[in-house]
Amino acid sequence: MSNITTNSTGIVTADNQANLIALVNLLNKTISQYGLGLIWLIGNLGSIFNCIVFSQPTYGKSPCAMYFLASSVAQFFTFNFALLTRMLQYGYGINAISIDLWFCKARFYFFYVFVAVPRYYIIMASIDRYFASSRSARRRQWSSTKIAVRLIIGNIILWCIIYTQVLVFYDISSGSCSYGSGAYGVFFSIYISIDSGILPLLLMLIFGLLTVRNIHKTKKRVDAAPTTDTGRSKKSGKMSKKDVQLHRMLANQIILFIILNLPNPCYLVYRSLTITLVKSPFRKATETFLSNMTYVLIYLGFSLTFANFFVSSDMYRREFFQVIRTKVLRQAPAPTATGGGTTVKAARQNDGDG
Repeated sequence: MSNITTNSTGIVTADNQANLIALVNLLNKTISQYGLGLIWLIGNLGSIFNCIVFSQPTYGKSPCAMYFLASSVAQFFTFNFALLTRMLQYGYGINAISIDLWFCKARFYFFYVFVAVPRYYIIMASIDRYFASSRSARRRQWSSTKIAVRLIIGNIILWCIIYTQVLVFYDISSGSCSYGSGAYGVFFSIYISIDSGILPLLLMLIFGLLTVRNIHKTKKRVDAAPTTDTGRSKKSGKMSKKDVQLHRMLANQIILFIILNLPNPCYLVYRSLTITLVKSPFRKATETFLSNMTYVLIYLGFSLTFANFFVSSDMYRREFFQVIRTKVLRQAPAPTATGGGTTVKAARQNDGDG
């Protein structure tokens, strides 16, 4: 490459472009090393804590908690395969996916599966909260542990089948593992932008708003109950403490998900529109950096799940500290004060059930 100096008009020279490319690559490498490394550590610890807490009897019969538990288990694989291989590739230059074709296909297959599965468990939890908060008894029947188990298993099978296309169409070309730039490349870029970005955001937003509407209607119905028999009306219409906190945990998780996942579908739409264009080396380096950062944000959203639950729910915090106290410190469970001032361990379960 010839050395070209910057002229008085300020045109970017070849040397300056090379320096900019090196700077973008260095920034990408640094964030991948330290940023993804920290997310990997926090995410693994959070997934373990979530699995332990949601396995406690307090949450045992809640379909929403079952979806949270399933999502936490799936996130453990997300962190230790999808995130880990990305960190090794962009942070440490260990790019095995561009050497072995079988690993190229397997890596992206499990990457898409492990990202989709926990994401759609959160969507199922939002749908479950909508049914659970409905005034219709028929709709409330859809919020059950039996249905939750079926959907949890079906979700895994569904995405394992859908992404078999990756095993067929992914290939190594010009030292890169990708789906190419032909007709299928355009289709897959559009499909991923919808499946991984637009559709989950819309479903979470729609069912989140519908749940809020159901809760407001329930509150209005309880407040408008006749003065006679008020106590029984309010008792029958009032949501349990556990349900209220599960609603809050899910609402905060949806907000967090939307904020941190929105950049990825925006980039994927841009990529699908420009996939056939001839791009300069600097533009390619910039797009690689931006693409990687959108996935960093996705993994960050997964890793903050534990922090969100911990901040959103005092019931979750109580269960977490009980686990630390009994399982780690090997101490007796902390007593819980009842309304009459006595302290009994059983009150913890009764309070959780509403």
